[in-house]
Amino acid sequence: MSNTESGYGIFWTEAMNQLEDELSEQEFAMWFNRMQYVRTDDSRIVVAVPSSFYRDQVKQRYLPSIEQKLYELSGTKLAIEFEVRKNEAPPQPAPDRTRSATAGPTAASGSASSTSSGGRSGAGARAPGGTAEDDGPAPRKPKRPHENLNRDYTFESFVIGQNNSFAANAAMAISKNPGTAYNPCLVYGGVGLGKTHLLQAIGNTVYNEMDNVKVVYVTAESFTNEFIMAIREKKTHQFKAKYRYADVLLIDDIHFLQKKSETQEELFHTFNALYDANKQMVFTCDRPVSELRDLADRLRSRFERGLNVDLQPPSYETRYAILKKKIDAAGLAIPEEAVSLICNNVTTNVRDLEAALTKLVAYAELVNKDITIEITRQQLKDVFASPKQTNITIDTIQRTVADYFNLSNQELKSKKRTRVVAFPRQLAMHITREITEYSTTEIGLEFGGRDHTTVMHACQRIDARMRTDPTLEPTLQYLIRTIKDQSAQR
Repeated sequence: MSNTESGYGIFWTEAMNQLEDELSEQEFAMWFNRMQYVRTDDSRIVVAVPSSFYRDQVKQRYLPSIEQKLYELSGTKLAIEFEVRKNEAPPQPAPDRTRSATAGPTAASGSASSTSSGGRSGAGARAPGGTAEDDGPAPRKPKRPHENLNRDYTFESFVIGQNNSFAANAAMAISKNPGTAYNPCLVYGGVGLGKTHLLQAIGNTVYNEMDNVKVVYVTAESFTNEFIMAIREKKTHQFKAKYRYADVLLIDDIHFLQKKSETQEELFHTFNALYDANKQMVFTCDRPVSELRDLADRLRSRFERGLNVDLQPPSYETRYAILKKKIDAAGLAIPEEAVSLICNNVTTNVRDLEAALTKLVAYAELVNKDITIEITRQQLKDVFASPKQTNITIDTIQRTVADYFNLSNQELKSKKRTRVVAFPRQLAMHITREITEYSTTEIGLEFGGRDHTTVMHACQRIDARMRTDPTLEPTLQYLIRTIKDQSAQR
């Protein structure tokens, strides 16, 4: 190794030390313990990362900070190059990593501890920044895919944006140390925002990286059906054994448990058994658990005991990144203008983005044409238009909004102008204008005989507030989903 290379390696080490001081222990471990110094060429430092996902996330989150620290330490602009090295022994650490003794044994002892307690051995078994042991254990043979988990649902395939970074980071932390810091965990959000993806990514990571760990994934509906069948066939002991002896229990869509008192009772006891044994539990729901009706208070309090994180509709940048990732993975050629057009018009969730892309690709393949912005605009015009439901009544909107804000229908239509009533009224007017074909005059008449200009003013107020209040859009989307669900059941 040359003197220059050794010197740059020391600068890299010191930059990592500074980052370790600035970031939380969990954040540093998540993004830097699996990154390895490789070599230095001229004015370039090469580091290895385990996947393209890690590379892209580190570039997006930390690259400017790392480059600035290296410049301050070395007085030279050093470029960082990432090498993706999958399923390989880690490369040699940076020279003279003065604090590696601090970082390494912690992870190693944590792994040893979990192995002794439950036979677990995960990705942290080798000390971060250490060298591969010549006499270490033989490489783990790939496992069969988990029978209830979709192997495509991984953290590498999950695109992280501002709308979901908290939930994604929590999920990754859980997958590395199940049953410790964030237990239980509840991830909530609307349809198609990635709840199931994150839930199964936890399961896949734990299942693939840890030995002798029982991972159980089930939807709340399947849990209920299994419980009913166990009672019917007098096999409740087998049912209890399956769920109460899990190391990681993942239950999707717990809102399905509403009004199912006996299933709630069984889950309550399962929860207590796993919690007392320090076993990890993660749940998903389509709304905050506080908004679930017909749910036993003692079960609600269990869900709220741990970490509750939400998934919000993706921003334009996140939608674009998601779509580009899917296009690149499929090896498709789609003009940037067409991708941008889709992202500007499909704003609801990831599932709708995928549906738009699928329709567009299917058309291009069937008629043997290249995808252009004109074809995109023509084939997705119905998707972009998002036709309004004709079976939604203003009364349904008013009752849903009033109920959400704990008001009466009469108060919503009254002449009261207090903020407690005025804001829900404006929100209800905005929703009516957004998802129905009623004119502003018709809307005004249904809201206590108000003038059409009052309705227009209400819509403008809500639009303006959405630009400054990031919590308003999730509330708006939740109310719209509730209204549409209620209208569809009529």
